[in-house]
Amino acid sequence: MSDYPYNRQLVLFRSGVWDQWTTDLMKILIIGNGGREHALAWKIKQSPRVKRIFVAPGNAGTARDAENVPIQAEDVPALVKFAKDERIDLTVVGPEAPLALGVVDAFQAQNLRIFGPTQAAAQLESSKVFCKSLLRQADVPTADFQVFRDPDDAMRFIKGRFPGERDRCPVVVKADGLAAGKGVVVCKRRDDALEAIDRISRRREFGKAGNQIIIEERLEGQEASVLAITDGQTIVPLPPAQDHKPAFDGDTGPNTGGMGAYCPTPVVDDDMMAWIEEHVLVPTVHAMKRNRKPFRGVLYAGLMLTPTGPKVLEYNVRFGDPECQPLLMRLKSDIVDILEATVDMRLGEIDPPVWDPRPSICVVMASQGYPGEYEKGRPITGIDAADALEDVKVFHAGTRMEGDAIVTDGGRVLGVTAMGNTISAAKLQAYTAVQKVRWSGGWCRKDISDKALQLS
Repeated sequence: MSDYPYNRQLVLFRSGVWDQWTTDLMKILIIGNGGREHALAWKIKQSPRVKRIFVAPGNAGTARDAENVPIQAEDVPALVKFAKDERIDLTVVGPEAPLALGVVDAFQAQNLRIFGPTQAAAQLESSKVFCKSLLRQADVPTADFQVFRDPDDAMRFIKGRFPGERDRCPVVVKADGLAAGKGVVVCKRRDDALEAIDRISRRREFGKAGNQIIIEERLEGQEASVLAITDGQTIVPLPPAQDHKPAFDGDTGPNTGGMGAYCPTPVVDDDMMAWIEEHVLVPTVHAMKRNRKPFRGVLYAGLMLTPTGPKVLEYNVRFGDPECQPLLMRLKSDIVDILEATVDMRLGEIDPPVWDPRPSICVVMASQGYPGEYEKGRPITGIDAADALEDVKVFHAGTRMEGDAIVTDGGRVLGVTAMGNTISAAKLQAYTAVQKVRWSGGWCRKDISDKALQLS
């Protein structure tokens, strides 16, 4: 109760409503085990309305800011049972996989309150074919595309379009289903495209996600992330962010789940943000409603800012990781109020979110070998020293406890996040914190947010 002044506690005690007030505090369950889920737990913990926070299955960081539950994010029946047994007041879904499995539908069938889209609405992320078809239907700007089920047909298409073996081949090959951010191959030459088709559709590197593939034109420009929270009626855009998908400095190397992000980004100004809301977010939400798949939760538009205007690369249906970390560092409002209003379809009745004007930056520290093969179980030191710095929070992603030690347990291990009065100051603070953290093989990009500095 330390968040409340003493005289408030005294009045409650004397008025005889203390017991009733404490029982009204909420129990919240967060599903997932990454940096996004740690950021959600950290932010929800700041709400005076919350009594206990559970994270299933969580990581070493969520174990500090909440209570971990040994239930995997995809084990929907066990999650439902836990929520019923513990009388959870609100569940927040972090990753895309349980949404695609229908966790929201399962909870709603048991009259359990849960934040996130239904399985049908989650197809915006779980099926790129569904997403592209809806974008075309809603007249939302996106790249031209073709859908293929047969790899031979896809290869014939590429060879017919680019007959020379050394031809430049500016296309992107995508697996239709979920592939942990790795099912997208940006191609430069014809052989790149043919190899991508073979990997996705023949060798099935991403399993059932490769049942269908999309080949689309490669767009040129800077990427930006625009997230919005919607209850299907009201849309609340969040400050624009910029992710860094390629593994290495200068946007080189293979695609990853994200090597860092910063917020806000100057590549999206107020006029462009208004245009995106009008021409991207609003028609998408309306089209979902017309298709009887009303969308409630986080709608995340991955955009390419082309010379002819913003175009949608893809949609995610949850907070981005690592975009969630710098966003929530800047959020000053009670996130529980926002989550509840979304679930109860009264988002238009609450005040808009209040944001810290200072920018924030998240630098992802990864395991050696990521996004390829990597080892787990390497001890990490220096997290507490980094956390002790002003305006710094180290969010855990791929970590676990091994006795009293924190060890690596994933490819993207930590999201070192910092704020500053300027983007330069935030970057300096984030990388100062990074230098305090050590484990064998740990690495990160050194240029997170440099795109913003180039524009200033």
